[in-house]
Amino acid sequence: QVQLVESGGGSVQVGGSLKLTCETSGLPYNKYTTYPVAWFRQAPGKEREGVASKNGYGTTRYSDSVKGRFTISRDNAKTTQFLQMDNLKPEDTAVYYCALDPLFLSGSALLDSSRYRYWGQGTQVTVSS
Repeated sequence: QVQLVESGGGSVQVGGSLKLTCETSGLPYNKYTTYPVAWFRQAPGKEREGVASKNGYGTTRYSDSVKGRFTISRDNAKTTQFLQMDNLKPEDTAVYYCALDPLFLSGSALLDSSRYRYWGQGTQVTVSS
């Protein structure tokens, strides 16, 4: 059974930083490296939004709202992905979810939530002024 567990959320002031971690388990041996991973977020009353993604070939994609402030990375040996969030703004407040899919994704599909099969439970990020 594939499981994704996020951690690292919390409360921070405007301009601060947080690093989210997503640990994955239950995947076939050595398959994690080939799968695209992503981070999504959902604020109250809004649709889920793709934030950042990285596929097995190292291609990354970011939403315009976080480009230059957020960085996605992955440690394939530990089947873990990260989201470094810098210069946080109040509009970044949301529940953040990590996601993974066993199929190759590229282009705009990398930030399409309907393309991801496995999801974490979410972690709250709150940015206050």
